[in-house]
Parts: sequence; structure tokens; C-alpha cells
Amino acid sequence: MNHFPDRREFLRFLAASPLLAGCPSVLEALSQATPAVPLDEAIGSPADALSVFDFEAAARKVLPPAHWGYMATGVDDDATLRANREGFSHFQIRPRRLVDVRKVDTTTDLFGSTWETPIVLAPVGGHKMFNAEGEIAVARAAKAKRHLQILSTVTTSSVEDVIAARGGPIWYQLYPTSSWEVRLKVVKRAEAAGCPVLVLTVDLSGGRNLETADRFKRLDTRRCDSCHEPGPAGVYKRRPMFDGIDMASVGVNDAALTWDDVRRLKDSMKMKLVLKGIETHEDAELCLKSGVDGIIVSNHGGRATETGRATIDILPEVVEAVGARIPVLVDGGFRRGTDIFKALALGARAVAVGRPYIWGLSAFGQPGVEAVLDILRRELELVMRQSGVRSLREIGPAYVTGRKA
Repeated sequence: MNHFPDRREFLRFLAASPLLAGCPSVLEALSQATPAVPLDEAIGSPADALSVFDFEAAARKVLPPAHWGYMATGVDDDATLRANREGFSHFQIRPRRLVDVRKVDTTTDLFGSTWETPIVLAPVGGHKMFNAEGEIAVARAAKAKRHLQILSTVTTSSVEDVIAARGGPIWYQLYPTSSWEVRLKVVKRAEAAGCPVLVLTVDLSGGRNLETADRFKRLDTRRCDSCHEPGPAGVYKRRPMFDGIDMASVGVNDAALTWDDVRRLKDSMKMKLVLKGIETHEDAELCLKSGVDGIIVSNHGGRATETGRATIDILPEVVEAVGARIPVLVDGGFRRGTDIFKALALGARAVAVGRPYIWGLSAFGQPGVEAVLDILRRELELVMRQSGVRSLREIGPAYVTGRKA
């Protein structure tokens, strides 16, 4: 049930709430996290969407406050969350003219596999918080639209079921649990299921401060113990990748994680290893020294460390550090085809999107995810034509100007 049909009414409620008294910065952050489209004007069908932003209001309208807040907000003051979007304004496109662009090729190669587009479904935990079919609906959308999908450690569907629904390989994202034995069990299960690539997330070892999400949680009057258990192990309830494993004293992330652990993990499996959460050229160089096969430039969608740096601003230094030796992907705030084009011009091999497809999933299930992917691909093809580019291979630094360091 939607208790706040109008965005302004919702913000007025928050402003009057004693929970937020004397916290103008939080109110500003909440305003950023709520959809620009008024809730009473939210689209009623995926076919009505003009851009992926239309799915934001539709998702907000149907989700309970705690689930919306968890997905939509960042950490601390949400500055990095906002920076990810603002960063795209630091770069401008330099289009070329009088090129035959009747046909454009959006294919990209990753570890010997060719994908029809460079648009990847980023790992997002707990899809069933947003839709009853969860990761299965997303996998079916990825199959229908032929996109690469990365599955989260804290998926609410098993890796085996997701691969069956996808009808082909997916990548598996790993949170490095504090127990090496548990970590290895999960890795071996993903490998046995047929995942060719393991994506190790390295940006949460120090924990995080989900302040704005916690404020949304206080607005939620539902009982949550049907899905969550109290205490540090609560996140694992109904998380099928931990079935049969005693998680009572195991943390989802390992504060002691080092480069030695990266090399140990690499040596323990046959999958390719990609590190997600790299934000500096120093760490990119260490990835090369540690035998890492690829990098995802990521700040966890503004949900890890409050750096204030946009991933699109970080991307050039990481690309420069690794050259063409390993592929570099990037996520964080991508909402438009022009955003994707800029990242490709700055050296990214592919771009991962998270919140937009979760908006689509929340509001409309599989058709919503498919519509989001269609819109992003259509916009990417459009800007390629507008810029005189016939294939992703032609997109390079000459097609953008602006901040590069």
C-alpha cells in the first residue's frame, strides 16, 4: 500500500518526523534518493517508459520503505551516491560527422566470450526483496535480451537455479566471508555450477554506514523477522548459497583480507578472477602483480566508502595503470546511453548497471527488467550513430573531452 502518493507529501512527512529533526543534510539526501517523477504519475506499464528514470517512481510506489531505502540510498551523507551521477557531466562527447552509421555493432569480448552489448547486469543482493521471482526473473530477462548477468553472494535464488533460468553461463560475485573454509565452499559450488568468472568484492572489508537506509527502516512498520534474523548472522537466513553451512560465527566480509588472500583464492580455482571495488591506479597495478584477470571500477554504487569520487572520474587512472593487459569494467550511476558511451571512450570494456534494472524488477518483474535493458541499448546505439561510431572498437579517447585525471 502506498501511503505517500505524492513526493512532496512524502518529504513533508519526513521533515516533520522527530527521527529527522535537526538533520537538514539527511532531508537533502532523502530528496536525492526519491524519484523525480511524482508517485501519482508513475508509469503503469513498461511500455510507457521513455527512459529508465520512469521506472524509479514506479518502484518507489510499490516497495516498502525499508526495502526502497536499502536499495536507493548510499552511505554517510550520500555524497558519493550523488557524485556518481554528477561525474558524467565532467566529460563531454566529441561527435564525428559524415560517417555511414546505418549499422552499428555493440558486441564486446570478455575472456573469450562475445556479448551482444557491453551492458552487464551488476550483482545486487536479495532480489526477492523487490519481486517474488527475484533473480530468476532477472535471469530470464538476461536470456531474452542476451546480456551478461553477475549473481550476488547474497542471492535469494541458488546459482544452479539462476543458471538454469539464464540458459547459459553467468558470473558469480563473492563477498569474502571471514572463514576461508566457507569462502572456498561457496567458490567451489559456483565453479561446479558452471560459472566461468568469479567477481571478488573488496570494498566492504571495513564495514559501512548505511545511515539514510536506516532512517528509512524506521519508517517501516512491518514485522521483518519472517525474512531476517537478529544478530550478525541474520543476513544469511534464506540465502541459498549458504545452505548446509553453519554461519553463526561467520562474517559476510573479512576485515583481514589482503593481497595474499587474493593470490590464494586465484590459486584455488579454475575460474577467471575479477576484483570489484578498485578505485586507484596503485591497486590496479597490484591487481596485475597478483594475477587478477580483470577489474571492475566500483564504489559499490556509493554504498561502501564515502569518497566523494565518481567512478567515471576514477576510470581513466585505472585504465592507464593496466593498459590493455586485462579488461576493465565499471559501474556506478549509469542511467543513459551517453553515460555508457563516455565510459567506453575512457577505456571500459563493459558497463554494469544495478539500480535501474532493480527498479524495473520491482515495478513489473521480468518485463520491467527487459524494458530497462532495451532502453539502455537503444540509447547506446543512438549515441553511437550520432557520434559517427560504427562499433565499440572505434570508441576511444578522441570521442570525449573533459576531466581525465
